[in-house]
Amino acid sequence: MGVGFPRRIKLKRGETVVFSWIVFKSKEDRDRVNKKVMKDPRLAKMMDPKSMPFDVKRMTYGGFKVLVDA
Repeated sequence: MGVGFPRRIKLKRGETVVFSWIVFKSKEDRDRVNKKVMKDPRLAKMMDPKSMPFDVKRMTYGGFKVLVDA
């Protein structure tokens, strides 16, 4: 069993863990969308590590494989 989010990121008092996901049609579609997002000028300010609203060193991400699709 993996380590839970609060323990993995060393959650401190007063902090909140946020979990989100995006579903893409395919890996190719994901790559196409991500390329557009990274070129969006509205995100330029948010991409500055000094102005991030969270500590990116504590961010965890990964990919998932669909096992059951109901």
